Amino acid sequence: MRAVALRKGELLVRDDLPDPKPEFGQVLVQVKACGICGSDLHFAKHGGQMIELGAQMEGMPAMGGDAGAMRPDVDTQDIFMGHEFAAEVLDSGPDTVGPAPGTIVTSIPIMLTATGVRDLAYSNSLPSGYGEQMLLSAPMLVEVPNGLDPRHAALTEPMAVGLHAVNRSEIKQGEGALVLGCGPVGLAVIAALKLKGIEPIVASDFSPARRQLAQTMGAHSVVDPADESAFAAWAREGGAKQLHVFEAIGVPGIINDAMRVAPMRTKMTVVGVCMQPDTITPFFGIAKELNVQFVLGYDPMEFAGSLRSIAEGDIDVRPMITGEVNLDGVAGAFEALGNPDEHCKILVVP
Repeated sequence: MRAVALRKGELLVRDDLPDPKPEFGQVLVQVKACGICGSDLHFAKHGGQMIELGAQMEGMPAMGGDAGAMRPDVDTQDIFMGHEFAAEVLDSGPDTVGPAPGTIVTSIPIMLTATGVRDLAYSNSLPSGYGEQMLLSAPMLVEVPNGLDPRHAALTEPMAVGLHAVNRSEIKQGEGALVLGCGPVGLAVIAALKLKGIEPIVASDFSPARRQLAQTMGAHSVVDPADESAFAAWAREGGAKQLHVFEAIGVPGIINDAMRVAPMRTKMTVVGVCMQPDTITPFFGIAKELNVQFVLGYDPMEFAGSLRSIAEGDIDVRPMITGEVNLDGVAGAFEALGNPDEHCKILVVP
């Protein structure tokens, strides 16, 4: 079997992998499409730092079993990636009740095993969406409905990230939103806000292509921060409405600057993943009684809800897909995604 692996920061295609064989509780699938996530781009360059920061954290819920399986070795072993996928069922393991062969499915990218939960996003031993085939846990599978194109179903995972951010913000109709950053996460936030009936949605990004996509996905107004402050645009469009800011940039300094400029009692949801140390000025938040929260991921209901919204046509993800590559083209796609005016979401189609 062929799959893309990350080896000491370099992407390569391995063609020497054994064909995966499903065990009890597992389903063998053929990958139909897998989106390249921004976190994969970051992991390719800073995987060791991400794992180190994860190891430093306390207070996280215990995953059970082999904790090392959730912290892959980036120094001496290959890493398999790809967690935004849709796939076709080929077979089920012994005594396992799974969807019939030929069924198109997706899944939250984790594997349930006898020793605990294992990560499918970054793994030393489990080939994932950047491969021809992979193993999934039968209880985690969600069937793709309505004959939805697997290429579109593959965007279930990133769209669920946006839905989770909007749900956690507790924004309500009659309130407005300012989205800082119109990459895939910011666009997912905009789509979820539109679905919720929020108005106005103001979006800010330096890239003309991303501003255009933001309008396509539901933003009522877009602004180039080189020409006008995002908060000035909000003041013009949103008036006296309660403001919810969604920070989807993930660059040091953005949170503090937003706190400095935001109106009184603004609610800010941080969904952009910044890996570097950052500094805020607490007095900005204290003086203005700001509410700042951080979010990550999604829950199973949000994942299934995002798939349903795509399948029923409530969210059109097609404009976000700007390219497709096969396994041999993954390394080039990682490089191409560094240009925000050229690409938004590239799909790997093995």
